[in-house]
Amino acid sequence: MQVSIACTEQNLRSRSSEDRLCGPRPGPGGGNGGPVGGGHGNPPGGGPKSRAALVPRPPAPAGALRESTGRGTGMKYRNLGKSGLRVSCLGLGTWVTFGSQISDETAEDVLTAAYEHGVNLFDTAEVYAAGKAERTLGNILKSKGWRRSSYVITTKIFWGGQAETERGLSRKHIIEGLQGSLDRLQLEYVDIVFANRSDPNSPMEEIVRAMTYVINQGLALYWGTSRWSAAEIMEAYSMARQFNLIPPVCEQADNHFFQREKVEMQLPELYHKIGVGSVTWSPLACGLITSKYDGRVPDTCKTTVKGYQWLKEKVQSEDGKKQQARVMDLLPIAHQLDCTVAQLAIAWCLRSEGVSSVLLGVSSAEQLMEHLGSLQVLSQLTPQTVMEIDALLGNKSHSKK
Repeated sequence: MQVSIACTEQNLRSRSSEDRLCGPRPGPGGGNGGPVGGGHGNPPGGGPKSRAALVPRPPAPAGALRESTGRGTGMKYRNLGKSGLRVSCLGLGTWVTFGSQISDETAEDVLTAAYEHGVNLFDTAEVYAAGKAERTLGNILKSKGWRRSSYVITTKIFWGGQAETERGLSRKHIIEGLQGSLDRLQLEYVDIVFANRSDPNSPMEEIVRAMTYVINQGLALYWGTSRWSAAEIMEAYSMARQFNLIPPVCEQADNHFFQREKVEMQLPELYHKIGVGSVTWSPLACGLITSKYDGRVPDTCKTTVKGYQWLKEKVQSEDGKKQQARVMDLLPIAHQLDCTVAQLAIAWCLRSEGVSSVLLGVSSAEQLMEHLGSLQVLSQLTPQTVMEIDALLGNKSHSKK
C-alpha cells in the first residue's frame, strides 16, 4: 500500500505533536480542551477566585527534550521521543558483549555498575549471540531482584532462527519472536519492542497491526523501529493513524563522528512532526574512535571478535585510515576539555536534537565508568567547540533545500 507523504504532512500540520500522540488534552476543568466547567465557560463555584486557582502550567520550549538529573548519580533523564517514558540519556547495549565477548560474571559487573550509576535503559535483541545475550541479561536481572518498574528493557525482532518463518516482520514472527525473547529474558513484558530493520516482504499494515496486538496483549508497552528510513517510519505512523492503531515512538539509528546525516538531518523532522525520538548506538564506531591506536586495531575493537572480519576490512581500508587520522586530530580538543576522545565522542552524540538516549557497548565496568564521564563533557560542548569539531571532521550534514 502506498502512502502519500504530501497528504500525510498536510494532516500533520493541522494537529500539534502532543495532540496526535496523546489525544486532545483536557482543559483545567476536565473535558477535551473546551471551556472550564462544561459548555458554560465557568468553573464549579463560578467566582474569580476559582478561576485564579486554575492557571495552566507554561508549556515547555518547542522542540525541547525535558531533562532532569538523578539524585546521587548525576545521570540525566529524557523523554523517549514525545512519549511519557523517561529513559537515562546513556543506556547499556548488549550487542557482541553479553553472551559472547565477555563472561557472564563480567556482564553482571557491568550491568550492576550501570544500574547503580543511574542507567535505566538496557537494550538487547533476539539475534545477539543467537539468543545468549537475552538469556544472560535475564539471568542477571532475576538474580538482582531489582524492581521491574525501575528499569527499561528493549529487544529487537527480525532474525530469530534459520527457518523461513523465523525471520522478518510477519505477524507470526513478531508475536512468536517476542514470546521467545520474553522466555529467554524471564520477563512478562518488555518496555519497547523494536522492528530490527524494515521488511519488504511484509505489508506495513500487517507490521503495525502486529505491534499493536503485542502491546494490547501486555507483551510490550511501546514499539519502535531500527534502521528504518524516514519514509518508512512516516508510512508506519500514517498506517497507525488511518486504522486507529499504535504508532512507533522511537527509531534506533547508528550515529557517530562519521555517521551523522540521518540523526542530524532526517530524524529531527520526524521528532517535531510526529514525536518519534531517537536512540542511537555505536557512538565509538564499534570501538574505533579511541586515542589508543598506534597504527593498529585496538584489542577492545569489535573487529577482533569472531564473525566481524567485515568490520576489520572496513577499518583497514583507505577510508578507515582517514577516519583514524581525523580521530587523532580531535586529541587537542579532548585535552582542552580534560576528557578522553571516547568521552568527547559520546557527549557529541548526546547533543543532537531529538536524541533520547545513546547506547553504550562496553566490555568491562572500568570502561563503562569512563564512558559515563561523558555526561560532564556534555555541559562543556559550547557551540564554538562543536564548530571546531565539525571543521576537523569536514563532514557536517547540510540541508538539501
